[in-house]
Amino acid sequence: MVAIIPAFLTAFLITYFAIPSIIRIAIEKNLVDEPGERRSHSQSVPTLGGLGIFAGLIFATTFWIPFDFQTYQEHKYVQYMLCAFIIIFLIGAKDDIIPLSPIKKMGGQVLAAFILVQYAGIQITNLYGILGIQDIPYWVGFCITMFSIIVIINALNLIDGINGLSGTIGVILCFTFGGWFYLSGRLDLAVLAASMAGALVAFLRYNVASEIFMGDTGSLLIGLAASVLALSFIQANTPTVVNFEQFQQNIYSVQSVPAVAIGILIIPLFDTLRVFTLRVLKRRSPFSPDRTHIHHLLIDLGYSHLQATAILGVVNVVFIILVFSLQSIGTLELILLVIGLAAALTALVNWRLNVKIKKGHA
Repeated sequence: MVAIIPAFLTAFLITYFAIPSIIRIAIEKNLVDEPGERRSHSQSVPTLGGLGIFAGLIFATTFWIPFDFQTYQEHKYVQYMLCAFIIIFLIGAKDDIIPLSPIKKMGGQVLAAFILVQYAGIQITNLYGILGIQDIPYWVGFCITMFSIIVIINALNLIDGINGLSGTIGVILCFTFGGWFYLSGRLDLAVLAASMAGALVAFLRYNVASEIFMGDTGSLLIGLAASVLALSFIQANTPTVVNFEQFQQNIYSVQSVPAVAIGILIIPLFDTLRVFTLRVLKRRSPFSPDRTHIHHLLIDLGYSHLQATAILGVVNVVFIILVFSLQSIGTLELILLVIGLAAALTALVNWRLNVKIKKGHA
């Protein structure tokens, strides 16, 4: 566990001791989120928690990932990854203080994604038998990876609607991906996951009591970290002609890896897909705000913020266990199973909410 536990503790301590000062400054400068029709809180809450998350993440990552001469060539992509984090941090912080237009926010995300794909070398190169396709051309993989990064960033951003949810899902993702990277010998990515997890656990200490929100700064950072970890996870489990036999013999190799990655990210990804689809069917912009997210539905059913967060966190863990257990059934089959199960569970929540509404009108 060399560097993993220290990275977690370093990020935790920096974020833990930074948040109180951030809360005080945010209140003094009136940088708070006010209650409103679509808000789930009843009082003004500081929104700059992402600053503390960023401080803990960046310091712990740069301090504990090895950068000596022998490992520089292997880990040199980290410098580009950190550049992408800085871009997302600046975009999120600016939006939390003075709201940005959607075009400018998307532009920053596209730039960060381009740096990760073009310079950090994070890229999907295989469709793992989906529709009978294996290897894909460079430009196709480039476009799919760019799209995937932007989708994951925004998916984590969109579920940040109640106390603790985005942070809790982020911790679950980091422990899952980080654990696999550690077991597989990828210390660099394990340190990244541990650093983000440590920062998020410290932040949650204040967030669950509604003392501070992470804002777009925090949720966008979680989304970027999740995209780096998820796509690197897929990339690391891509068998090639050269290493196919070694891949089969590695006890930590994952089959149907895109489906497994989707299962790990199921709560933010499926909720975003569902909400966007519903909005388009209603002939509205997919980015128009409403209260149709799964966490809003659970709140409307009468659950508290922490109860809704706990339910979604447990469901996410169950999906993670499911996809790792059924990884041998095939990529497309597992994707369809995961999406179908997620749709069924969401339909159950909608059914319960409709029954409650009918009883209320009776």
